[in-house]
Amino acid sequence: MARRNIIIAAMCLTALATRAQQAAPTTFAPRCEQPLITNLSAPTTPTQGLAGRHIALWHSHGRYYERTQDRWEWQRARLLQTVEDLYTMSYVLPYLTPMLENAGANVILPRERDWNTNEVVVDNDANTQYSKAIYKEHNGQQTWQQGQGAGFAHRQKVYMAFQNPFGDGTFRSVQSIKKGQESTAEWTPNVPKTGEYAVYVSYKTVPGSTTTAHYTVYHQGGESHFCVNQQMGGGTWIYLGKFVFNEKAGQQHRVTLTNNTGKVGEIVTADGVKFGGGMGNIGRPDVSGYPRFTEAARYWMQWAGVPDSVYSESKGQNDYTDDYKSRGMWVNWLAGGSDSYPSGQGLNVPIDLSFAFHSDAGTTKDNRTIGTLGIYYTQSYDSVFANGASRYLCKDLTESVQNSILNDIRALHEPQWNSRGSRDASYFEARTPRVPAMLLELLSHQNFADMRYGLDPRFRFTVSRAIYKGILRFICAQRGITPVVAPLPVDHFAASLKGRDQVELTWNAVPDTLEPSAMPDRYIVYTRLGNGAFDNGKVVKRNRYVARIPADVVCSFRVEAVNKGGKSFPSETMAVARCSASMDKKALVVNGFDRICAPADFVAPAPADTLYAGFLDNIDHGVPYVQDISYIGSQKEFNRTLPWLDDDSGGFGDSYGNEETKVIAGNTFDYPALHGEAILKAGLSFESCANECLDKAKDDYAFIDYILGKQCQTKMGRGDVHPLMFKTFDSKVQNALAQYAQRGVHLFVSGAYVASDLWCNPLTKSLESDQRFATEVLKYKWRNSRAALTGNVRMVRSPLQLGVGEMNYANALNAEQYIVESPDAIEPADSTGFTVMRYPENNLSAAIASQGSYKTFVMGFPFESITQAFSREKLMKTIIDFFMRQPHDEVKISQTQSSNKARHITSFTGEVKK
Repeated sequence: MARRNIIIAAMCLTALATRAQQAAPTTFAPRCEQPLITNLSAPTTPTQGLAGRHIALWHSHGRYYERTQDRWEWQRARLLQTVEDLYTMSYVLPYLTPMLENAGANVILPRERDWNTNEVVVDNDANTQYSKAIYKEHNGQQTWQQGQGAGFAHRQKVYMAFQNPFGDGTFRSVQSIKKGQESTAEWTPNVPKTGEYAVYVSYKTVPGSTTTAHYTVYHQGGESHFCVNQQMGGGTWIYLGKFVFNEKAGQQHRVTLTNNTGKVGEIVTADGVKFGGGMGNIGRPDVSGYPRFTEAARYWMQWAGVPDSVYSESKGQNDYTDDYKSRGMWVNWLAGGSDSYPSGQGLNVPIDLSFAFHSDAGTTKDNRTIGTLGIYYTQSYDSVFANGASRYLCKDLTESVQNSILNDIRALHEPQWNSRGSRDASYFEARTPRVPAMLLELLSHQNFADMRYGLDPRFRFTVSRAIYKGILRFICAQRGITPVVAPLPVDHFAASLKGRDQVELTWNAVPDTLEPSAMPDRYIVYTRLGNGAFDNGKVVKRNRYVARIPADVVCSFRVEAVNKGGKSFPSETMAVARCSASMDKKALVVNGFDRICAPADFVAPAPADTLYAGFLDNIDHGVPYVQDISYIGSQKEFNRTLPWLDDDSGGFGDSYGNEETKVIAGNTFDYPALHGEAILKAGLSFESCANECLDKAKDDYAFIDYILGKQCQTKMGRGDVHPLMFKTFDSKVQNALAQYAQRGVHLFVSGAYVASDLWCNPLTKSLESDQRFATEVLKYKWRNSRAALTGNVRMVRSPLQLGVGEMNYANALNAEQYIVESPDAIEPADSTGFTVMRYPENNLSAAIASQGSYKTFVMGFPFESITQAFSREKLMKTIIDFFMRQPHDEVKISQTQSSNKARHITSFTGEVKK
């Protein structure tokens, strides 16, 4: 009988467990009727992407105060030109976060995301830190009042232990209206320097808070409108976006908040608004002296009003452990009170998942990579989330992202990329969040084989897109939605003048070979006039767009591809201008500079290949995508046998730190406008196109301006997997330029590797046909590589009478213009040409000009790298005057002046005689 009862009881328990399993949710999909932020000015909203979702995301570590050493330091060693504290940021901020936001997600970070070191805080309380900041209110039907409770105030430059600026002041409050005279609050920063600034707002969540607070940002590109759900996120900095503000705009550039929410009787609150990233302002007891974006999450949290119980579990005794512990606890603070974590105390933000982005350590002495590891944890909180779903969803998230990364890296870059698998392990950032969580160890920042890929912007884009896709698939699976991947950027972009006052834009969609769903069905065209900023865009259905343009203004355009999953990264920027003084004369500006890449590297020849290797950025720094925020200095230790001892003695890969507070300029893909501005000021109209559609351009050009920048043949990683990319002149371009020359169109070319890429690129054998194109069509030849260091050039006397003058190009790392560390020395190829510029430090020839049936002007350094606009404009005017000079105005060239005494020009029709 007893045995029978035991069996029956066991059966009942099994049935109950089965019923409980059947009743328990199998997904994690927190309810959210109104997201934290909605961009009302966005031209499109994804329906099969991440719209309405909230993602907590962070990059690892950051600058911190080490009590035992009484100093600020990095949490990892300086290795291979970077440090993990900054390295993972170079994925999260420029790539991953925008990709998730382009898919519609609200992405929240526990570290400063703006690398602008200027910061202006405008607040309703007296602002003693920046006297030009202005806060104003206007009362309509309802009157602004002081809210009940504490708010933000910026009362001191440095905040010491546990001081909270969000408890030092007051906030403002007003009842909402549906119609009638609005009440508004207004924050005017009067920024100290024109540039791009992140905008953060703050407010107080109170009973009756509105879900539709309407903020407007007035900026250089127009105005952008946002709906903020003030029932969540009160008492901290809430990011709206990045915008260009002009230091001379005064009250034209500002942020406003209205009490018109579309409903009556709600509460709208207003507090401080922050513009820019700024410098660290947390004293331990001294401040770091570094930009805030470089600092660890623990310090951002204090500045952002996060409770000290979250950011300092050690009560100020150990900032290192506080930092890595704070990130997971911060997720729970965000989610507390929401459907994600209803029993918690926090900001009521329904977080869908958290993602920690790290790199790891480990070395090999060959081409083997350490590779990728995914970490999750299933055993915390009784192995379930608040809604009862299993924490094994953390494994699903990890495998979705891990598989996506491995698949895309192996398909596009390195077939042998190593997988370290996924691991159910008790790491704080994996076990603490009350939402599905993953910790990624992407690669080894200590291993040369990994970092040959890891320093390349193309690899960073691929990895970030793979992570975004893994997250997208996971979240869509939780909600029963078929995911659609956002498209890739368009190519074959061209901007042509049409009629008397129009521009015609054309482009091609780019298929994603890895994602069939990633095809666009619409596009967004953005416009910029003069030196302004881009507007909010216009949706078009076809890959062609025609618009009216004003005369005598450089009009710039870029395009984003769109589908139901979101939007792509922007295209390169094309520009046009119609010069009213010479409507029929125009130039074609061709952007042939699309290179982004890692710095030059080397491995010693065998048998020393296991002994010496490294990066040689003094030879070629590489080309960042727009800007690099992870470079710290050149590698100084190349001995692969030296071990890591501690973070001050990193062994192999040890690097300088002299650049670690700097932002480094890269390829902005925005040079046709810069060239075109100089052409317009010289009195000509211009059009522009990408190099891949040069052969489809029109014939009626006075000259072609071919931009090469730092274009040259470049490998990826170890270099023997895929063909080289970014050749200066491929065969298609050579044929197109030769045909223009045959029709008498003049040619202007500038670039740092204009000759060395064809004569002596160490990655490939030179081709006689390439050199013949340079000498016979463009009329120049290679003389020397790495020709100059000082960044100076001067125009010299020549029979072509181009004048004399001096100018500078960017020869040092900076935030505005990519560095030209290795310009070419070039010489005339025959008697039709002359040296017209030299590098003063050695008198090597820096530029040549030739004349005949058509004329050429070729520079061994990029035109856009000339640092002063006045110098660029003067040089462009000189070049155009030379091109437009009629044959009877030319100066005859005697045989004694010729650099080729066997052949010389005796007529200006291009006829060559003995």
